[in-house]
Amino acid sequence: MTINGFVLLIPLLLIRFVLPRFFDKAALLRAALYPPFPKDKQYFLYLYQIATVLLVIVPLFLSVDFSSSFVYVGGFVYFLGIVILVISTINFSHPDEQRLNTNGLYRFSRNPMYVGYFLYFMGCVLLTGSIVLLVALFVFQLSCHWLILAEEQWCIAQFGEQYRQYMKKVRRYF
Repeated sequence: MTINGFVLLIPLLLIRFVLPRFFDKAALLRAALYPPFPKDKQYFLYLYQIATVLLVIVPLFLSVDFSSSFVYVGGFVYFLGIVILVISTINFSHPDEQRLNTNGLYRFSRNPMYVGYFLYFMGCVLLTGSIVLLVALFVFQLSCHWLILAEEQWCIAQFGEQYRQYMKKVRRYF
């Protein structure tokens, strides 16, 4: 049995664009903001955007073969990514008084949504067996790292010492 890879994208679209509306409509807007990017690193922002488009478009042309040997591992990684994305999106929708997210999964990772995205898309790679999707995921992760570094600088400017202390206590990824 096979299904079109588009089916894999449905949870992502619901989590990213519908779920935040139930908790905090401003969260949807906050999640869409890009931090100020250094001029010499702008190409990472463009790579991030291109990789994101590829991660969403390529599955439309792929299928999931349930007889594949990777289906169980891929399914586990995929659903783990979904769980992390749902929890981190809900947590993101409930920042503290200063609009800083330090609760829920943000107590263990400063970027649980990015961790969730990686696991989610790695699950998609394993479920579809697509090398093109794997390359897009690699570019996505590389560019995400630079995006995260820019976000950290913005957070330091925005939240000051409170964010510096948070950085000392909580790791960037795991």
